[in-house]
Amino acid sequence: MSSDGSPRRTDPARRRRGTPAPADSTPGHGEREITLRGMRFHALVGILEHERTVPQPLEVDLTVRTTAEGGILDYRRLYEQVERVVTAGPIDYLENIAERITRAALEDARVRQARVAVRKPHVALPGPLAYAEVVVRRDRREGRHNDAT
Repeated sequence: MSSDGSPRRTDPARRRRGTPAPADSTPGHGEREITLRGMRFHALVGILEHERTVPQPLEVDLTVRTTAEGGILDYRRLYEQVERVVTAGPIDYLENIAERITRAALEDARVRQARVAVRKPHVALPGPLAYAEVVVRRDRREGRHNDAT
């Protein structure tokens, strides 16, 4: 119980509800956000010899922000754009895949921002690793381009 007699909230998700979202994390007025999360593919990606001949699992998230006035974006079209890029291989780096997907999404004039995360679970490193991930975000209005790895 809290000091005023009401039950104390201990669930972290409940506590976050009253916290404002970070800047640029929620769609603005007249915008929609569409996310395709966890798209799975097998692709030729990497610079090692076996990576260029044996397809490896990749996981891709694509989030786009669109204008509400522009109509409905076809999710199938977004998926097909991602699939075309990923299966075009061999591609040297995850960064290249993320960049190409971002550019493809922004070809639609209704898309104002695109965020792509590409994950590769099987990375040849000397220790345990769940996956390597590259995130690229591009905003049409500001010409902004952010990378996070």
